[in-house]
Amino acid sequence: MNTLEVIQITALAATFFNIVLTLLVMSRDYRSTLHRVYLAWGVAVTLWNLGVYHLSQPIAPGEAFVWAKVLQLGVIFMPAIMFHLFTVMAPLRSRWFMPTLYLIHTGFAISLLRDKFIVGVRLLDVGYWSVPGPGFVVFSYYYAFITSAQVWMLYRKQKLVPPMQRTRLRALLLAIVGLWVFGTNDLLPILGHDTYPLTHIKFYPLGSLAAIFYVLVIGYSVLQHRLLDIHVTLSRLAAQLVRMVFMLVVGFVLLLLVSRLGPEKSFSNFAFWADMAVLLASGLVAGLFFPQFFGRGSDKLERKILGDRFEYHARVQALIQTMRSYPEPEYLMHELEELLVSTMKVRSYQIILRDDTTHEFRLFHARPEPAETALPDMQMDSPVFRYFQQTRAKFLSCNLLYETDRESPLQRQARQQLRSFEPEFCFPFFVGDDLIGLMLLGSKASGDLFTPHDLRLLVELSSNLGLLLNQIRLRQQLQVVHEQDLLGRMSRGLAHDLNNLLTPVQTLLQLFRESNLNQETIDELLPMCLNNLDTVRSYVNEALFFSRSATLHGKPGLLDSTVLEAMSLVQPNAENKGVKIIFRGQTQVEIEMDAVLIKRLICNLLSNAIDASPAGARIEVDLAALPNGDLSREWHRLRVIDFGEGISAENLQRVFTPYFTTKNTGDGKRGFGLGLAIARNIVHLHGGSLSITSKEKKGTTVQVDLPSKLSTNKATAPPGPDPRLKMVLA
Repeated sequence: MNTLEVIQITALAATFFNIVLTLLVMSRDYRSTLHRVYLAWGVAVTLWNLGVYHLSQPIAPGEAFVWAKVLQLGVIFMPAIMFHLFTVMAPLRSRWFMPTLYLIHTGFAISLLRDKFIVGVRLLDVGYWSVPGPGFVVFSYYYAFITSAQVWMLYRKQKLVPPMQRTRLRALLLAIVGLWVFGTNDLLPILGHDTYPLTHIKFYPLGSLAAIFYVLVIGYSVLQHRLLDIHVTLSRLAAQLVRMVFMLVVGFVLLLLVSRLGPEKSFSNFAFWADMAVLLASGLVAGLFFPQFFGRGSDKLERKILGDRFEYHARVQALIQTMRSYPEPEYLMHELEELLVSTMKVRSYQIILRDDTTHEFRLFHARPEPAETALPDMQMDSPVFRYFQQTRAKFLSCNLLYETDRESPLQRQARQQLRSFEPEFCFPFFVGDDLIGLMLLGSKASGDLFTPHDLRLLVELSSNLGLLLNQIRLRQQLQVVHEQDLLGRMSRGLAHDLNNLLTPVQTLLQLFRESNLNQETIDELLPMCLNNLDTVRSYVNEALFFSRSATLHGKPGLLDSTVLEAMSLVQPNAENKGVKIIFRGQTQVEIEMDAVLIKRLICNLLSNAIDASPAGARIEVDLAALPNGDLSREWHRLRVIDFGEGISAENLQRVFTPYFTTKNTGDGKRGFGLGLAIARNIVHLHGGSLSITSKEKKGTTVQVDLPSKLSTNKATAPPGPDPRLKMVLA
């Protein structure tokens, strides 16, 4: 590959990269003044590189003169457009300066069209080169002055601006210096220097390489520092593409070096592009079949190049996707803390929500926890809430380092109100037009600033978090309504039952007071009263057990032995009805459990099965081990199977509802509707699960799954008889 072919390839690559970056910028926001200025810059760079490409072709001098004018037209406006970019990004006031600057460069363009800027072309080893006219000589001095002034102003300005703007201006400064150095190199043949001054080294054009370098610097700064006010969202696929681009650029440069250092004609245009295609295909295959191909070893350099947006993106998206599965806000807050504190490394954060009862805003969750949680000054008419309601802004930056615009009086008041929290940013929770809360985020523990990509992800997170917290709040309100309805039904059922049970007792006492009792009446009422009082006591004890949180006295024991003991306790009732209870399955099954509660659980299930079974039926109690899906503990399944009346589909949905019962016999065996609710509570205390399947006229199966170890260590039971044992046969 000869020198002209290298120049052609470099010019085409610079043109391609520049067009791609320009289209990316314009696709984000074509109405932005900054982006429109960059469009003009992209056109100028494209004209320059297209001219370089054609001037390195074997064309006639007349055609070369036309392309030389195209090239110089792009070069003429590049300093003015670059200065315009600087004034917009810095920002600087330039009401009269920029129009004057463009007018000067338009004058140079007119001189180009009138053949006063360049007067012809001459052929060198590296293609055609312009012959300068008087306009070009003036432009050379002007170019040196305007570029030097711009570099000096950029250097001075980046020292004075906030850190966020400083990183942007430094990136722009680096790109300008690169163009300045390499662009000045390409002026040498026009000024009559075919070799480098004070040497015999032949001139070599570097302008197109400078354009590629410029695109890489600007592209990186767009991704990492929001150089052109662009928010770029990178998925995992996009991350791989960015890595691939860096690999291709490195391969492109290395191939150029090999083509120049290798033997003459060892590389052709076809061979060069074929090698690039092979490099691309190899990278794609390696990345597809060997995912660690791009990530092996330390990721320090990769994070330096690509930033931290990928880990944040994956964690935030994962949390957003799983948010709706959290039934309680405590679990959601735990995951949120893992994300903000462990992944993003923030020093503090606060969640403030509106209390629907008082209509005030209160601290719902915070890390670290403050001494005082009440926020008396947080009202709907407070500055921070008025700011979000009036502007509908996605966030409020509380640190002026992130601000590029002049703050409004309302912004200043809002920041003043939040100053006690020392936040970096405040994100609103909107549900439609309703503002239900705020998320305040402190600074990063590392001292690093939040990147624009961080902010985009946090805006997405706060939007979804607000919706979910509102849904949880609505669910809790429905739960309160449900509990109030349950309390009403419980009160009605309790009053009705107790009234029926206490009526005979009241009758007996009234007869005692009136002294109208005879032995026959006493013999008739007294047993009934004593039985009813026992029933009342059982009723009250069950209600107390269900209403309070039981303490679990867990210790190792044999589950099969506990099952057999429970079977012996209900055996008299089974024999009275002619029902046979059969145990089968595992023996010597040792688990951590509260034996008294487990015994009560099994007695309740067996009693229900006996009541549902006809005379002469059988009840099967099956105990078996489950497949081991948990490495830390084993699981066992206990099934109580009867072949009795079964449960209707309608009633099956309500069997766990407290005070729902189908046993309305009115005597001491009457059901209170708490047995299955208590049974499920006991199973949940042990970390297990309980389910029921049933078909009418075919029977019922109650299935209990219990772990071999409790999730937390419980205190062992005190010595002596346990008073809860009295409730086993209730």
